[in-house]
Amino acid sequence: MAFEPPQRLVRALGELPPTERDTEWLGRLPELAEEALKRRDVTAQRTQAPGGRSSLVLLVRYADGTPAALKLAPPGAAPDLELAALAHWGGFGAVRVLDSRHHEEDGALLLERLHPDVSLRSLPDAKALLEACGTLRRLWVGPPLDHPFETVAARTAAQSELLRSAPPQARSLAETALALRDDLTSTSSEALLLHGNFRQGKVLAAERAPWLTVGPDPLVGERAYDLARLVRDRLEDQMAASAGAAGARRRVNKLADSLEVDRERLRAWTVFRAVESGVRALAAGRRRDAELLLEFAAWL
Repeated sequence: MAFEPPQRLVRALGELPPTERDTEWLGRLPELAEEALKRRDVTAQRTQAPGGRSSLVLLVRYADGTPAALKLAPPGAAPDLELAALAHWGGFGAVRVLDSRHHEEDGALLLERLHPDVSLRSLPDAKALLEACGTLRRLWVGPPLDHPFETVAARTAAQSELLRSAPPQARSLAETALALRDDLTSTSSEALLLHGNFRQGKVLAAERAPWLTVGPDPLVGERAYDLARLVRDRLEDQMAASAGAAGARRRVNKLADSLEVDRERLRAWTVFRAVESGVRALAAGRRRDAELLLEFAAWL
């Protein structure tokens, strides 16, 4: 079968700076997929659609009919770090790695099959947040000794470079976000393994457990950083709600209290992450996304 890259993946790679785009990998993706299938002796059923912004996922089967999922991501997405995090979690709260023998050859991940079309976004928001918090609680463990993961301080230092050159309409918020980040990283005392990109769409229904997370972008640091992305889930619905800024602040407090995270640190990390995402969206020409993210940050 032909393995066309998902359009979301093509667009996302196109938004990266030219130095970070892996156009050679994208062009070779059909060939790489065929080779990865042969190495693992599995048969493709279909490509997961609409697909993610960072990878191609093929739904596959072993010869005995056992279902699985084969994930191929560009080297710049650091699939080796994703494998390391998933292996450390060992299937507790996260998708399980079925076979890592050929990972060094092609960077592909053979994972247990979840229900790709059923995420927490299929639930009412209050129920989805409850399930999301239960999943996050399982993931927050100490990292392995001599781990390969970057820290929250290092990742946000790199992200801060873009904020320092924010356009005029975002400059004030960017300066606020940078000041918050400096204070947060200088006073953090936690060093836990974090998902790094946790939101409702990253938690899928499963057979082995009701819900399991996928697609980590792992790093080590404090829980409030990891929880901050969840705060702005279903952003358009939040922005349209009559509760406005007061509702956004209540959401921060509720999530912080449910996981025993400091409210102010969660608010501050939510501001930083929303502003950073908003400035990136502006740079990529996604003006509508940028306006929502920056307005949400201003509410907090």
